[in-house]
Amino acid sequence: MTDDDTKDNVIPGSEEELTTPDVRGYDFTGEFDLAELLASYETTGFQATHLAEAIDIVKRMRDDGATIYCTYTSNIVSSGLRETLAYLAREDLVDVMITTSGSITEDVIKTEKPFKMGEWDVDEAAMRERGINRLGNIFVPSDRYVWLEEHLNDFFPDFFAEEKVRTPVEFSRELGETIDDEDSILANAADNDIPIFCPALTDAEVGNFLYYYKQGYDSEVGIEILQDYDDLIEEGLLADKTGLIVIGGGLPKHHAIMTNLFRGGADYAVYISTGVEGDGSLSGAPPDEAVSWGKIKEEVTNHVEVEAEATLVTPLLVAEAFKKYEPEESEAEATAADD
Repeated sequence: MTDDDTKDNVIPGSEEELTTPDVRGYDFTGEFDLAELLASYETTGFQATHLAEAIDIVKRMRDDGATIYCTYTSNIVSSGLRETLAYLAREDLVDVMITTSGSITEDVIKTEKPFKMGEWDVDEAAMRERGINRLGNIFVPSDRYVWLEEHLNDFFPDFFAEEKVRTPVEFSRELGETIDDEDSILANAADNDIPIFCPALTDAEVGNFLYYYKQGYDSEVGIEILQDYDDLIEEGLLADKTGLIVIGGGLPKHHAIMTNLFRGGADYAVYISTGVEGDGSLSGAPPDEAVSWGKIKEEVTNHVEVEAEATLVTPLLVAEAFKKYEPEESEAEATAADD
């Protein structure tokens, strides 16, 4: 084998000229511009490019007048993303929210008592003795849950007064109506009539206190979930277009894509997740997998997954796709305005 032969193996030639954009990042020379930084993500590569695609897809959802579903897990509300989601609800920028019981629990607690910044590396047994619960590097003193039980015990009698069996959407809405806090997701969703679906309402402290209330005060009360499921399916069936913004995985994610199956799949989907696909779990399943089930429609440019931790990228997505962007006026809206 000659030197020329080995060189061909090491440095193979290429005659094809690629027509795709050049890889190029943001130029920090001169005055900084956040919008230009995010626009540069399109040609930065890796997950930055996926975030640029996500921003574009959300803008298209809005231009299309899609019914927008926002799903999120409880750790999102544990963090400072609570205020981001409260903004979306306060400005009436999403149409449906789907979440977990922990999200409701923690949103209510934060209306009265904040969570505190902590550390990742602590003596867990000593924390237990101090009555401090750890969520990553966020600390939650146990007195928050003592307060929550008292608050809910004041709420439950009125909530169950006329009907003994209620739905999670009714629970979220009526609880939100009792809250006076501009940073509360529940309160802002109630103000704008945005339903918050929580099919696993019992899977957190709210469920514990419902259990204690039923055992100690009124054995006839209950939570019924099928009516909410019917309503969520109908929400999708009646929508011309649907778009999903999925922050995290788990049950909220699957509830959104599963109920969109009845309408032939969602028209748009943006996932933000650190879940891995290799274990076959729903949390790690990419949008392509949902296409195989008919839960997302099969189009090349209608879905993307940003493989990143939500607190890093969700505020950027909201800043560019919601805060600084106004949907284009549809043809139907323009005609109505002219009339």
